[in-house]
Amino acid sequence: MIASESIFTTRYNTHISAQQSYAGLKSLVDYAIVIPALLVLLPLFLALALAVKLDSSGPIIYRRRVLGRNGRVFDAFKFRTMYVNGDDILAQHPELKAELDRNYKLKDDPRVTKVGKLLRKFSLDELPQLFNVLFQDMSLIGPRIIAPDEIEKYGAYGPDLLAVMPGITGLWQVSGRSNTTYDERVKLDMQYVHNWSMGLDIKILFRTFPAVMKGEGAY
Repeated sequence: MIASESIFTTRYNTHISAQQSYAGLKSLVDYAIVIPALLVLLPLFLALALAVKLDSSGPIIYRRRVLGRNGRVFDAFKFRTMYVNGDDILAQHPELKAELDRNYKLKDDPRVTKVGKLLRKFSLDELPQLFNVLFQDMSLIGPRIIAPDEIEKYGAYGPDLLAVMPGITGLWQVSGRSNTTYDERVKLDMQYVHNWSMGLDIKILFRTFPAVMKGEGAY
């Protein structure tokens, strides 16, 4: 047993060292993609911002408090997709609130605006997170962003999750998105963290666009 534990520890430490060596290259790739993308997408940003503003009252950008690498809390930027009185709306549907508490997702969320449904379907609401990548809060590819209280769902895997930056897209995004159960999302996050490589990042990146265009499992 001691020998097998020693082998596992050695392999794990080797993997962590490999991850650290990839970190610099990963950041360079992020910048090389994000900076040109922001310039190209500027007209789309302006159009989406106008659509959000005209659809319902409230701020254009929603700041979601999430956990980053090493447990640092930061604001992940998104185009606002919900009514500002979302809590009051949800309070009228206790069965949906219970579902949200269990899964952190709702398939038919009454809080979501008309424009918000379209943005979520094609993940356009997440485009402002490109700025989070510039600020090095996030990476293009990584595990899901989670709220601080969600870390308890990861149990012993919590420290592993917080060893890397969360991503705009990742295995969860290309593996069914919200159609997966919460436990499946945790497994996909851990699969990514424990098998992280530039090759895996490239594979996920090229699978993201077709997955987003299908709009399946997004709500």
